[in-house]
Order: sequence, then structure tokens, then C-alpha cells
Amino acid sequence: MTTNNSLYQLRVSGTVVVADTGDFDSIIKYNPQDATTNPSLILAASRIPTYSKLINTAVEFAKQHGKTIEEKVENAVDRLLVEFGKEILKIVPGRVSTEVDARLSFDTQATIERAQKIVKYYEDAGVSKERVLIKIASTWEGIQAAKVLESQYSIHCNLTLLFSFPQAVASAEANVTIISPFNGRIRDWYVARTGGNYSGESDPGVLLVERIFNYYIKHDYKTIVMGASLRNIDEVKALAGVDYLTIPPKLLEGLLNSQESITRRLTVEGAMEKGDEKKSYIGNKSQFMFDMNEDAMATEKFSEGIRKFSADIVTLSQMMEERILA
Repeated sequence: MTTNNSLYQLRVSGTVVVADTGDFDSIIKYNPQDATTNPSLILAASRIPTYSKLINTAVEFAKQHGKTIEEKVENAVDRLLVEFGKEILKIVPGRVSTEVDARLSFDTQATIERAQKIVKYYEDAGVSKERVLIKIASTWEGIQAAKVLESQYSIHCNLTLLFSFPQAVASAEANVTIISPFNGRIRDWYVARTGGNYSGESDPGVLLVERIFNYYIKHDYKTIVMGASLRNIDEVKALAGVDYLTIPPKLLEGLLNSQESITRRLTVEGAMEKGDEKKSYIGNKSQFMFDMNEDAMATEKFSEGIRKFSADIVTLSQMMEERILA
């Protein structure tokens, strides 16, 4: 890799690059530190003939595990996620994010149990839990589940579908490993409502990620901020210096082929100056829910995201059921 392209400059700014894909060839090409997946990405990847072996492995596993077809399908889907994750970890030096079924987003105990099962599948395959991040939707219940998983089981969590400052504050209080603010989807909402042409530093999603980053630095939270759902290179440039960015292949390709300058914009000095005063939500569900409800964008995009991930899990489950019964 040349040392003057924009992807290299982004790394030099202090931002860790994460591949937002389930496609192995893309991961190899862009040499990210970590990789993150979600039900939509795995569903898309599972339709590529190259990955049929992984599906067959998951189906054969499920046929031997589970008393009912429902249990077998659940096991098949979870095993498929782990099969993809296991292969990804042969490519990246860091960690892979694997998502808990979004239909469990409002059930703390079920989320804890599913996370433990996924981690066990990884460990049975010879993968240390230190290399796995369990992705959980940042509902109130999901944040509470992550708190238990981190503190009692040393299972690292990635709080996803994060659209608001209260979600970020509560996640840091829960001592989760990583949060994934979906800045691109935030931008989408504002563009649709206002018709504005947001770019770079004026982008509403960028502004939220910057606010969270500043808050975490100012109050010495160790939770990593990973900007997600990126839409364009202007967003990448505006977030240079944030802890992590998970970037889709199309934008990684653009960065790789660009010589445009990228310099660090988010800094410790800036965070100490601009960061919000300390707040607390982790023990106050009513205030958390009220403040979430006050943010129309966060409420709408959050609900939409859970519905979309849930629908893709249903589609993936139907595909696995057909193969189990074949």
C-alpha cells in the first residue's frame, strides 16, 4: 500500500479502520484492523455461491443440535454468523463483531443468553472471546445486557443502532467496549426532512459522533467510538481522529484511490474544551426513555433499524429452514 493515499492518511490521523462488510475479498484488499457485520451484510454475503460451504456447515450443525425445527433454525443462523466471523478472523488481526438477533432487542435476559451462546460457538471453534465483539442494539434493555456481559462474563460488546446522546452516555456508564453511532443514517433523516445538502463538518451525524467523542475524552470513558453507516468521503474526513470508523468497500476503494489530504480533526485538546458536562442515565430508565422520545430522528431511525435487521434475520432464518428440511 502506498503511503500517500487517503486511506493511509486516515490511519495516520489516529483512526482505526474497520471493514463494514461480510465479503472476504474486500477485507483482504483493504487490510483493516477489525471487521464488523450485521444481519443485512451476512444475508447478502450468504447469497454468493463462494460462501455455500459456510452455509452447509451451519446447516449440518443445526441438524444435530436442537429438538424442534425452531431450535435448529436458531442454531443454524447463529452458527452461520460464527462461521463468517471465524473466516474473517483469519484475515484481520483484530476483532470481528457478531450481532445478536435484533428480535431480542427488548429482552435483557434473552440477549445475555444469546450472546453467551455465540461466544461459546466461537470458543468451540478455537476462537478466543477476546477477538469477538457481540453487537447489541442500544435499547435500554440492550445496554443493561451489555453491562452484565462486560462486568460478569468479560464478553466485549459493541452497542449498535446508536442515534442519540443518551444512548452514548448510558453505554459508557455500562463500560461497553465499543459503540457504533450510525452517522450516515442520521444524515439521511435530516436530508429527507429538510432537503439540505449536508457535508463534512456540518453533517448532523458527524456532529453527534464528534459530541460523543468529546464527551468520552473529557470524562475519561474508555468506550471506543466507532462511526458507522458512512455515506461519503466528506464524512470520513470530518471524523478523522475519531477512535474507529467502520467503512463500506465502496468508500474504502475511494480512499485507496485518492490522494486527497486527510488530517486529524478530532483531538484530545478539542474534546477537553468542547465536551458536555457529565450526565447519567444508566440507573434512570424513565429519563433515558423520555430524552430518547424527545429526539424524533433518533426514535424513528432506531425503530426503523431494528425492524430492518429483524426482517433480514427472518429472511436468513427462512433460508436456513429450507435447507435444514431439504
